[in-house]
Amino acid sequence: MEAGQGAAEQARRAGERVSRLEAELEQARRTKQAWLAGAEGEQRVGDQLSRLEAEGWAVLHDVHWPGRPKANLDHILVGPGGVLVIDAKNWSGDVRLRDGDLRQNGFSRRREMEKALDQGAAVAALLEPQHRTLTQAWICLVGQPELLPSPTGGVTILGMDHLVEAVRTLPPVLEPALVGVIHDYLHGLLAGPTSPAVATTALLTRPDAVSSALADRRAAAAGSDSMPRPRNTAPARSPRPSRRARRRNQPSCLGAFGRLVLLAVALLIGTIVLQSFAETISTPPPVTPTIEQVVPAG
Repeated sequence: MEAGQGAAEQARRAGERVSRLEAELEQARRTKQAWLAGAEGEQRVGDQLSRLEAEGWAVLHDVHWPGRPKANLDHILVGPGGVLVIDAKNWSGDVRLRDGDLRQNGFSRRREMEKALDQGAAVAALLEPQHRTLTQAWICLVGQPELLPSPTGGVTILGMDHLVEAVRTLPPVLEPALVGVIHDYLHGLLAGPTSPAVATTALLTRPDAVSSALADRRAAAAGSDSMPRPRNTAPARSPRPSRRARRRNQPSCLGAFGRLVLLAVALLIGTIVLQSFAETISTPPPVTPTIEQVVPAG
């Protein structure tokens, strides 16, 4: 080994480690910047949505994504126009929507559109059947505020400057009383410490305070809160008869068949007897021949 060769090898290894750490640091910086941009975008969209609260809309921010414990939903807007699940995107660079294809810097963002659809479907699954079709998935672009609303592949994509006006133009589909009902119900499910484990309608029949809140609040909104609402209890059931008793009460199939056979035999015998009797009446008795006895003359 030449002089200094060992130290040179150690320096080389240290240099490789420095390169790896610098790459990791740069990646961490980019990740941090992306999260900061996302947080800023969500805040700005939330500020826009707060303008609609005075017009009968209620907002949920940063709540659980049903069925995905490690994911969240940026915004859920509930109001006269329905239930909107809004995903805020603060993208940089060149973002374009052309022929139904959303692209950022030339790269397709189809996955983000599918994600928005999944978010809307997850929230819709928590609602009652008559309200599921009122749920919409939206993507709000913060960095491209001038983009006009465009329904694409089941998702409405629009710039932030058009968000409030697009919400206002939605046709009314929910009564004002139901807006608070649905908002509070979703808040109870999605704003807690844990996410719903399964995004199915089984949550609606779960016998706890959260799942019964929707029905209770809907009844209260309809004006039925003047009378106490009875708890859902199973109706009284009459005692179930034993298996032996049911067998005694139910006629045997074999016994019924036997009775039918006996009836058929009896009818056949009766028919034969009647035919014989009829033949006896209709047939005249045989003529007895007259026998004359000749007495010889004495």
